[in-house]
Amino acid sequence: MSCCGACQAAALTVQVSDAGGAALADTVIYAEPEGGQAPRTMAPGEIAQKGLKFIPLVTVVQTGSKIFFPNRDKVRHHVYSFSPAHKFDQKLYSGEQAPPQLFDKAGTVVLGCNIHDKMLAFVKVVDTPYFAKSDAGGAAHLDLPAGKYTVKAWHYNAAGGLVPELPVQLKAGETPAPLAFRLTLKPGVIDPDAASRPYP
Repeated sequence: MSCCGACQAAALTVQVSDAGGAALADTVIYAEPEGGQAPRTMAPGEIAQKGLKFIPLVTVVQTGSKIFFPNRDKVRHHVYSFSPAHKFDQKLYSGEQAPPQLFDKAGTVVLGCNIHDKMLAFVKVVDTPYFAKSDAGGAAHLDLPAGKYTVKAWHYNAAGGLVPELPVQLKAGETPAPLAFRLTLKPGVIDPDAASRPYP
């Protein structure tokens, strides 16, 4: 059974490292199709609170998606964000009772807890359904229909907030060459277990 080229997905592998060549986990890799026409396949996300941490540290969703914030701790949390992409203030709650938040604007959202200052998490909201996070080995995998894309790499601790990008053209039936990004990070490491610190 044949399928048109636009229907056939190509598996694109992306490798991310820091300036020293070490594998870089939790980097959001996303592909924007030429012309900006991407399907809307919003899937809800979840950021849990457990052990006085946000889990996961980094979440990526398509614009228009909802994220649930279940509290799996025995204490209450007060989740908030001052980020322009999504400002909200979710009052003290416990369990599953908090309603989901709708992330309807592309951008970066930094989350905190008004009760536990050391808690920190990041949400990257993108206008495309083609995204992934790099694993502990710095690898991310995207299944993309044939076509032209701009592939971008975002990391919460990138120096200068830079988001490098690479063009790629995928042809039906071909295995694309892997892409590689090397990112320069800010000095120090964002550690949710450390004492509270201001985040720009």
